Amino acid sequence: MAAAGVVVEPKTKYDRQLRIWGDQGQAALEKASICLLNCGPTGTEALKNLVLGGIGSVTVVDGSKVEASDLGNNFLLDEGCLGQSRAKCICLFLQELNDAVKAKFVEESPATLIDTNPSFFSQFTIVIATQLQESSLLKLDDICRKADIVLVAARSYGLTGMVRVSVKEHCVTESKPDHFLDDLRLHNPWAELKQFAKSIDICDKDPVVHKHTPYIVILVRLAEKWADAHDGHLPSTRQEKREFKDLIRAHMLNIDEENYKEAVESSYKVSVAPGISDEIRQIIDDNSTEVSPSSSDFWILVAALKEFVANEGNGELPLEGTIPDMTSLTDYYVSLQKIYQAKAESDCLAMEHRVKDILKRIGRDPDSISRAYIKTFCKNARKLRVCRYRSIQEEFTSPILSEVQKYFTDEDYSYAINFYILLRAVDRLAANYNRLPGIFDSEIDEDIPRLKTVAASVLSDMGLNGAPLSEDLITEMCRFGGAEIHTVAAFIGGVASQEVIKLVTKQFCAVARNIYIQRNRPQISSFGIIT
Repeated sequence: MAAAGVVVEPKTKYDRQLRIWGDQGQAALEKASICLLNCGPTGTEALKNLVLGGIGSVTVVDGSKVEASDLGNNFLLDEGCLGQSRAKCICLFLQELNDAVKAKFVEESPATLIDTNPSFFSQFTIVIATQLQESSLLKLDDICRKADIVLVAARSYGLTGMVRVSVKEHCVTESKPDHFLDDLRLHNPWAELKQFAKSIDICDKDPVVHKHTPYIVILVRLAEKWADAHDGHLPSTRQEKREFKDLIRAHMLNIDEENYKEAVESSYKVSVAPGISDEIRQIIDDNSTEVSPSSSDFWILVAALKEFVANEGNGELPLEGTIPDMTSLTDYYVSLQKIYQAKAESDCLAMEHRVKDILKRIGRDPDSISRAYIKTFCKNARKLRVCRYRSIQEEFTSPILSEVQKYFTDEDYSYAINFYILLRAVDRLAANYNRLPGIFDSEIDEDIPRLKTVAASVLSDMGLNGAPLSEDLITEMCRFGGAEIHTVAAFIGGVASQEVIKLVTKQFCAVARNIYIQRNRPQISSFGIIT
């Protein structure tokens, strides 16, 4: 920790996370404004993670006073908080964790605020709603969608929990997939790369030069040789790919030449189909590329990308400009780096001109999109993702039956769909009886058949009459009695904060629609339950 009175620079303070999401990601976090509804253990854990990460500002909405039960499951409260505003106490403790974050609180019931002051939520980047029952959640989702605010609903309930993201559209610039093919353009080398490859004699008898010729050069030269002998076509069939590998091996002087082994292992890159993937094609052909002054920066860049592909790119995306490590003489490797970087810079410059032209056409400041963002966009053009989410109302009233039925028949995910149905049934029962099932020990035996009946009505509304529900889980849901156990809340809050960071930074692709917890292992389903 820094000594008292010492100001810690952001790049030092957030050093570790900057390595994950970079300066742009951190800047986006520091501009974000988060609203938390209900600061029980689930909401507090989510907000704690975001405050430590340097989120710009937080506003806690909770009308409750701290009770003795809060001390048993919320680490940010102590005995000195008893009887005080829970929102105020949580804000004070959060501020101690990171004094750079602005923390405010509103002492009001979230359900009341949703009903009486919907415009309140329009000031935030993201609203995190925790422990909200179905009726209030539906209203809040409608409010957030109309105001284009991201909603993250999180709930822990006994030994299960849920995280649900709801937003019309989430555009991901830096999806950062675990595995992705290097963008080397060996299937379609440009003039400068070809010229450099031709300047190197891959048949040089000098053993040092021969075993340190970069595999990129080897593949460019031998792919050209192959094409000359096959009417301009590169290897495409399995047999042709085997023969191409044999051609590479035939140029080896001895079996311990690592660069030729690398060339054999990477030979498939020569056979990559030219052009862009179906996923990216779908994005650049989206109606949102018909941009207007109100279009987001992302879609303006996609519109520019569409023009680039059709013109300067000759059917290809901007080059990323990086090359992997490889066996090579230093001079060769540095020259290759410069060639790839120069091509990437040229493509980025062409994209920048197109972005400025589009901004002028729609009446916006040509410099309103930074060159840094354009460069990041170009570098990640192959990995763009657009996620669109159904509203919670649509999920409830028009479920995708094929998806729901799949979970009932899949043993690995049957817990998830059972808990999903039962969490919705719990809210319906609470609306009828003004209390959660099992909250009183004396009524657990009566609540079990009640919950079973209500769950059957949820299934009927979804068009799943007769679908099996686990009797054991129905009983267990009643035994939970709506308890918010800290260990479960910490996990659910962690997942919720992780999703918020993805949504704010527009990085990483795995934004969960719905997440639910199983007693023996965490499990995420596309439905949203962690079981």
